[in-house]
Amino acid sequence: MTPEIVILAMIAAFLGLRLYSVLGRRAEHEEEPIQGRFEGRQGQPGNARVPVPPKADGKQDAKQADRSALAPRQREMPLAPPSVERGLAEIAGADRRFDAFAFLEGARSAYRLILESFWKGDKAELRALCDGDVYDSFSAAIDARIAAGETLDNRLIRIEEAAITGAGVDNGVARITIRFRSDIAAVTRDAEGHVIAGSLDDAIEAVDIWTFSRRIDAAGPDWLLDETDAG
Repeated sequence: MTPEIVILAMIAAFLGLRLYSVLGRRAEHEEEPIQGRFEGRQGQPGNARVPVPPKADGKQDAKQADRSALAPRQREMPLAPPSVERGLAEIAGADRRFDAFAFLEGARSAYRLILESFWKGDKAELRALCDGDVYDSFSAAIDARIAAGETLDNRLIRIEEAAITGAGVDNGVARITIRFRSDIAAVTRDAEGHVIAGSLDDAIEAVDIWTFSRRIDAAGPDWLLDETDAG
């Protein structure tokens, strides 16, 4: 074997090792999840906020000072109009456990659970999630459906948007209004199971404006649905 062949073989082996090393490291990195822009630690959603610059004299304005007085998680509220931010800050000031972003995530889950409970006619679940007036309205609709021998075969396909449109405290009761925009496939069946309205193949857009409430001095953390409206 000539010296030239030996040198070429050594170069080929070296390049092969380098290629394996690079590909190996890349494969290891590709197995790690990539954290999204709006995710916090451990894959949890983060809280978006717009920093307020200090004034020329080095002091923060009153709005930022109010936020600084709250716990770190409470200060990081979802972006919202000024009137809503003031309402959320008022609730957070009255209830140190309140977290606006966590509330919004919980409200999305409650929206799905309440709709599905109503469609199934689960009054026990609705009673635990709604205040008296809203529960009575849902219960009456369920009774009318049963009397007509009809059932609902509805599916919540997705929640496109959940935005806080109002917030505040009134006489010791915190109230937050959310505008939900969702896609729902709705089907009504008769007593024999025949479809008499709707289709599962065509989802329709639904807009619901729901208000949740909770007494500030309540021992438990649960909020109740106390008002519904169509958008």
